[in-house]
Amino acid sequence: MTAGELLEQRVTGRPDSHVPARTLRLLLRRPTGQAAQYPGWNHAMHWLTGAALGAVRGIWSVTGIRGPSATAAHTVLRLAFDQTLENATGAGAAPSLWPSGEKTVDYLHKGVYSVVTGAASDALNPPALVSRAGVRSH
Repeated sequence: MTAGELLEQRVTGRPDSHVPARTLRLLLRRPTGQAAQYPGWNHAMHWLTGAALGAVRGIWSVTGIRGPSATAAHTVLRLAFDQTLENATGAGAAPSLWPSGEKTVDYLHKGVYSVVTGAASDALNPPALVSRAGVRSH
């Protein structure tokens, strides 16, 4: 995701977002006034979030939640996780307030992350803990 964002920014000229840095600094009760001065915090937030939600996808793969439907759900989880933290801390605005181009870019980056994470997770984690109980909803 990081590499894709850097490539996209070079092509589109979009500036860095400082919302991830502000979010993490707010969560840790650190000053946020000059978030542009904290590029390491941006990377830390991206990598910590990616690792935490990648672990969730790994658990899903092992328990039989796999393939395209799991990838779609994981994309929604990734978007919702970011938005929940950003809005709860006051670091960012709801996507409904963003320009459509920014939403498109964010959704595409998160989608790429989920596709790559899902493909790697499904390939590396066999469905070893799949239960057959409850195959019917009632």
